[in-house]
Amino acid sequence: MIKRSGNLGAGLAIVLMMAAGLAQAQEDAEASLYDRLGGLPPISVVVSDFIDVLVVDDVLNANPAIDETRQRVPAPYLKYRVTSLVCQAAGGPCEYQGRSMQASHAHLNITEAEWAQMVSLLEGVLDEHGVPDRETEELLAIVGSTKEDIVTVWDES
Repeated sequence: MIKRSGNLGAGLAIVLMMAAGLAQAQEDAEASLYDRLGGLPPISVVVSDFIDVLVVDDVLNANPAIDETRQRVPAPYLKYRVTSLVCQAAGGPCEYQGRSMQASHAHLNITEAEWAQMVSLLEGVLDEHGVPDRETEELLAIVGSTKEDIVTVWDES
């Protein structure tokens, strides 16, 4: 007959809790950017705030092509398109159905300085919403991957 110790049950419980903690840590490490950002509701709020500051920015609107487009394309439409794009790019369930970045921006004659202004505005909005550094870096890397398709006027320095 094996005599069971009351400590055996406690020890097993600790081992199970440690295993569950490791499994949760592994799941968190493998979570998509979309999940780490909290899903569609927080993404849509951040995108909405970003578009709000973007469409009224004096630096960007000094470009006549951007200004004309801002007058013609409603902000809610941009919010919808950008939200679906970010959702998809972050690993979420959305499917972006808009035009390519190159086709959407080719006529705007966007300069490197205007690109830098847009990135600065985005960083400010992400900071205002308390987006953690890791997720901010990943979002900026996704945005950065589109630069060659969006910027059409390169500094010659």
